[in-house]
Order: sequence, then structure tokens, then C-alpha cells
Amino acid sequence: MDNKLEMTPLSGRRKAYDRVLRFLLYFCAAVTCALLIFVIGYVFVRGLPHIDWPFLSTQTSYINDTIGILPNIANTIYLVVITLLITLPLGVGAAVYLTEYARNKRLVAAIEFATETLTGIPSIIFGLVGMLFFCEKLGLGASLIAGCLTLVIVTIPTIIRTTQESLKTVPASYREASLGLGAGKWHMIRTVVLPSSIDGIVTGCILAIGRIVGESAALLFTAGMGMGMNDFFRSVGDFFHASGSSLTVALYVYARERAEFDVAFAIAAILMLLTLLINLAASLVGRKLKRK
Repeated sequence: MDNKLEMTPLSGRRKAYDRVLRFLLYFCAAVTCALLIFVIGYVFVRGLPHIDWPFLSTQTSYINDTIGILPNIANTIYLVVITLLITLPLGVGAAVYLTEYARNKRLVAAIEFATETLTGIPSIIFGLVGMLFFCEKLGLGASLIAGCLTLVIVTIPTIIRTTQESLKTVPASYREASLGLGAGKWHMIRTVVLPSSIDGIVTGCILAIGRIVGESAALLFTAGMGMGMNDFFRSVGDFFHASGSSLTVALYVYARERAEFDVAFAIAAILMLLTLLINLAASLVGRKLKRK
């Protein structure tokens, strides 16, 4: 008797059904890719011709009748760096506690539900809360530090959830083997668990960067719309309390308030390129950390 299983030929109706489903899948994938290519291509076609060195290296001057976005690029980088410096330790630490130390399952479930709920809240609500608490209650005013603290609240749920899910994928045998060799719990987490879950941490970092770079509603209420250059190295105190608009806020100002759509599309193209560069840098850092 032949032990090999023979495949039953499909009926004509089943073949037609399979072909229709395959066509629909390919069609959906093609439409998605086409929409993405269209949006990126349209932004680049409208924006790249208006990008030059003076546009990138100067600031807007009404006296000289020139437009420059160097302060907006610098403010965007400041917001990304400062927010990540606060968010990453808090988010990763909270995820490690919830996954490795917390024993109250109801508390963990409540915190997970809260973080998932926060990720779905519209950013304008975070902006209103940040304006009332950081700008008015704490007296920070419309400033970069108020914008950074608001973005911390916006991005920390993403960091917690992605890191937590990555920590859960680390096999329990890794933990048991490390503890069996005499390592302490924190040493086990630091040398075994965290390196094994570095991909999830980097993914959360990339998602957080994308949220920070693309945020506008929350920053309109907290960081302000200042178009001047804020020098971090000249006065740290004045820098943190100075108003500064990011690239997304500048895009809103030029498109909505001034109807200068060529400048708005140029800023949109720069935003795409900046996001791509930051994500590539984060991926490279993650690969190097994983190799170590």
C-alpha cells in the first residue's frame, strides 16, 4: 500500500473560487502600494524643486523676504532627542516591571488596558492636558520643554506595549538557565532578557520617533509656534522656556495661515526624508546592540 498521500484534484468551482480570492489579494496589495507610491511621489514632485541650501540653512526673515526652516529642523531634533531620553528609561523600566516583577495580575491587566487606551486617544486631547498642566499649572508657558513633556505622555504607552510584548517572546528556558547558573534576577534581565528583546525595543523607539516627528496638534498647544532659532548651547534655561515650532507645526502655518503651499510641500518632503533617516539610524543601532 502506498503510504504517500495523494492530493485530490480541485473541482472547477473550487479552482475558480481560489483564483478569485488570489486576484482580490493581489489587487488589494497593488492598490495599497500604488496609493503609497502616489502619495510619496506627489509630495516629492511638489516639494523637492523648492528645496535648496538657503531654505535649509537659514531662518525666515520678513525684512529680507526670505523663508528658511533651520529653526524648525533644529526644534524637531530637540523634541525627538529630549523626549526619547525621558521616555525610553520610563517605558522600558515599566515594561520590565510589568513582565518580570509584578505578581498582581489584576494590576498588570489594568495597566495594560490603560496603556492601550492611551494609544488610541486623539493627540489634541494630550495637547489640551499639556497646555493646562505643564504650560499653566507648572508655569512653563508655550515652550519646548512643555512640548517634550507632553510628547512623553503621548509616546510612553507605545514604548511600554511594544517592549512588553517583546519581553514576553523571550523563552522561559533562557531565564531558567541564567538563574540556574547563579545569576541574580536583575543580572539575568540585563544580560539575557533585554538583549534578546532588543528588536521590540527598537521597534517601539521607531514608532515613538514617527509619532513625535508627525505630531502637530499637541505641539500647537504646548510648544508654540515660534519661528526663531533657539540656541541650546547659549542658555539652557532660556532654551527650555522658549517657544519653538517643529516641522509639522511649520507645515501647518505655511499651508493654513499663509497659503504658501510650495513651502508646505517642501517641508512635507523634508519630513519624509528626516523620518527615513532617523528610522534607518535606529535600525542600525538596534542591529549593533543585538550583535553585542
